[in-house]
Amino acid sequence: MKVEVPSSLPSPEELWTSLFNDVCERLGPSFARSETRERVQAYLQGLLSPVERKNGWQLAEEAGETTPYGMQYLLNRAVWDSDKVRDQLQAYVREMIADPNGMLVLDETGFLKKGKKSVGVQRQYSGTAGRIENCQLGVFLTYTSQAGHTLVDRELYLPKSWTQDPERCREARVPEEVVFATKPELAARMLWRTLEAGLCAKWVTGDTVYGSHRPLREGLEARKQAYALAVSCQEQVEVEGERKRVDRIADGFEPDQWQRISVGDGSKGPREFDWARIELVKPEQEGWQKWLVVRRRLVEGEKPADRAYVLVFAPTGTTLAEMATAIGTRWTVEQCFEEGKGEVGLDHYEVRSWQGWYRHITLCMFAHAFLIVLPTQSPTEDPGEDEGKKRWKPCLPHAPSQTLSAFKRQRGLICP
Repeated sequence: MKVEVPSSLPSPEELWTSLFNDVCERLGPSFARSETRERVQAYLQGLLSPVERKNGWQLAEEAGETTPYGMQYLLNRAVWDSDKVRDQLQAYVREMIADPNGMLVLDETGFLKKGKKSVGVQRQYSGTAGRIENCQLGVFLTYTSQAGHTLVDRELYLPKSWTQDPERCREARVPEEVVFATKPELAARMLWRTLEAGLCAKWVTGDTVYGSHRPLREGLEARKQAYALAVSCQEQVEVEGERKRVDRIADGFEPDQWQRISVGDGSKGPREFDWARIELVKPEQEGWQKWLVVRRRLVEGEKPADRAYVLVFAPTGTTLAEMATAIGTRWTVEQCFEEGKGEVGLDHYEVRSWQGWYRHITLCMFAHAFLIVLPTQSPTEDPGEDEGKKRWKPCLPHAPSQTLSAFKRQRGLICP
């Protein structure tokens, strides 16, 4: 049967409107009142707009309002559940960009703040700043596929300086049931509920904060979920019946054990490293294996600091190249943070409360996911078609150097 190709396709503005309306329809059941639904739509439009700062005043002005009170009410006092919106976000990502080779990536990011009132704030190390700063820390879970990568879950890290001060927590409206949890424990919560919600992944990856947490690794193994989690050089593993530090194991690798493998293209060309691996003690799960994978930078006079150590749990027969590719996806979470903060105001909020933080962050995550889905639904040139005709088909994922701003400029996508 011959498929009719439409002679004309929607303009970028029409496509934007159609896909945005679809998002609003998905979110509708999460809000009981029509006024709240309309306010959420205006908030999302503001996050997607070209305004420089996505705070209450700027979003209100973008929506044609004279004061920020409506936007502030939405984040602080309106009746709605940000977790239900998160669940809708995961369903949206699962439907629109998920594929069998998708991956989940764990990481945290800092939000620099002044004063002591913002929930979770204290002087602590922020990877974003690269030093100890007065900041909040959010732990995030991202989903990566061939179609793109986006944030799918979030937890605010609440330090002991907060959980041991009930009055301070009450002022920030922290729920009474919230107790201290480490970053890996927060990550595990997100992983379990995301996997149980059906957003499946071929791999879970993360840095040493998460890889060094044994309960997290054991939980993934119990679920037969493949992982590639970084650990510090001091991590000890069992190999050939003996426990050894991973850096000492790497010291003993022979030259012929290293393989040069590219894990994709970066802004400066192929990202090539030397890789080696060694089999660890066999896990309880039949058909699975554990490995220590070592990545070495391509530099002269290699030093231990030039190496990275990754514990891998994967089906028997998984190749080193497959492991390297999975490990190489970790960079996508950094791009999610960069795009989230630069494009949809992930760090532009001015709320201080627990609920306000979760609501703003969750809506920003949905706005970012929308922008990731958008290029996959755009029409692209097909050389096999007659001149002037186009078909709908997914676009290739954008390169690390291509920002969402560049995509929007290319497509002429301006928030209506």
